[in-house]
Amino acid sequence: MAEHDIGPGPLPSRAGTGTAARSRARHIPPRLGRGARTKAALLAACLGVLGAVGTAPSSAQSPPNGGPPARFVPGPCPQTPEPVPGRCGFLEVPENRKLRKGRTIRLAVAIIPAASKTPAPDPVVFMEGGPGGDAFGAIPFLIDSGVNRDRDLIVVAQRGTLHSQPNLACPEMDRFNATAVGLPYDAPSTGRGLVRAAKECRDRLTAEGNDLAAYNTTENAADFAALRKTLGIKKWNVYGYSYGTDLGLTYLRRHPQGIRSLAIDSVVPPQIVSLPWAWDSAREGINAIFAACEAQPACKSRYPELSRTLTEQVRRLEANPLRLTVPPPGGGTPVKVVLDGGTLVNLLVADGALVPSADVPAALYELAAGNPERFARAQAAGATPAVGEFAHGLTHSVACAEWAPGFSKRDVLTAGRRAFPGWPDSVLAHAPQLPFEHDLCRVWNVPDRTAVQRVATRSKVPALIISGTFDAKTGASWGPFAGRTLPRSTAVVIPGITHWVVPQNTCAASVLLSFLERPTAPDTGCVPGVEPKPFTLIP
Repeated sequence: MAEHDIGPGPLPSRAGTGTAARSRARHIPPRLGRGARTKAALLAACLGVLGAVGTAPSSAQSPPNGGPPARFVPGPCPQTPEPVPGRCGFLEVPENRKLRKGRTIRLAVAIIPAASKTPAPDPVVFMEGGPGGDAFGAIPFLIDSGVNRDRDLIVVAQRGTLHSQPNLACPEMDRFNATAVGLPYDAPSTGRGLVRAAKECRDRLTAEGNDLAAYNTTENAADFAALRKTLGIKKWNVYGYSYGTDLGLTYLRRHPQGIRSLAIDSVVPPQIVSLPWAWDSAREGINAIFAACEAQPACKSRYPELSRTLTEQVRRLEANPLRLTVPPPGGGTPVKVVLDGGTLVNLLVADGALVPSADVPAALYELAAGNPERFARAQAAGATPAVGEFAHGLTHSVACAEWAPGFSKRDVLTAGRRAFPGWPDSVLAHAPQLPFEHDLCRVWNVPDRTAVQRVATRSKVPALIISGTFDAKTGASWGPFAGRTLPRSTAVVIPGITHWVVPQNTCAASVLLSFLERPTAPDTGCVPGVEPKPFTLIP
């Protein structure tokens, strides 16, 4: 929610699933509190090593319509903040498989060797969140979590994202989001500015020849199926988080051949995801934080009645927004920000990227006492987005075709009222992380794809489902929900963890590794011992 991938502002985390994410402005999901770095020894062992796959250009079967076949072409790895510890290339695929003579696009692929000297033959392929997130930026977190311990790891920059060609980035939207930290979250003028920036991006992308209707989950899944064939891999394991779970479930449904196992983390069930759905997840994640505080005697004593406090602050800020000038979290030039009710909610839904879950009760009580600094500084982080890195073009091509259709603005408001009765309608009228999306979708103008996408995946392929109780983007209950039609699935819920669980929790990482070793019998013995960290207590 979509990623999700993000310093929030009045319009934080523009992709709804996203969309756990790196801590950068307004896309999901953020990388959460890991500070991960590739281990030097592992990097030295991996650099220059060519895995068993991707050694030469190869061809897959041509699409059914007779279009150009998919092809993998080895090439240099993209320049990233941390060098890619493996070998790279491009997967060349049709942009639109329905067209007989459509154009070809290129998807960047990295093949990272297993750390083990005796790796298993079936690699792991990773599906990034967002939609629109930077998959290559996830590599350090995946390595730090041991995902490539016993198997080669294949990372794909999905169609339209950073390092692939074309890159459907929207600098127009990034620049607007940078200014939006100083605008009221749900003011009509803010919505008009967002929609104007989106239209400018869309007009430019289409003028460049991009078929935005082709950037959808069906084509995305077909890309992964083509990659497996072109690399000559008989079986592989799929691991995705946030939007990557929507994609992974779609891939399993449409292309089950060659999938040994599927692991999904922070789950977005394709049959249920919609704009109103985002309110259900927000309620579940926020209420879980409050319930965990209630269960810790010191937190309960210091911060009683958190739900009432939050409602009071949302109502107060929406009626009388705070206008402040504060430095961003990392320091630097102070930034003018607006804190209103919608901003507060979206900072909470951003899942610990800038206001860690352990600090939420303290931050709310400080706010109620007249000290808004924690939230204001978090808001200020959105003033310096990573311009051009997040593929808003993929975000909205998916959201407007697959998530928004079939539900009205009234449906979003109704879901908001059900989730948080007593909050102002001006806040509840906007899906968390995707405000003004109905207006934006009118100018984005891609066809409705819900008939082919809102479908449950039914499969006997072994599956692992991982959720975090504090996840306010993709609520923890949606993991077991997706598992209802996956009879060979194992669902684990990790207490006290937000979006994109595995990099944040060693138990979750160990469960994933045991699943990859034994998909039908993963070791979940560590899960009962996981407890939320103590909450921050202020004097």
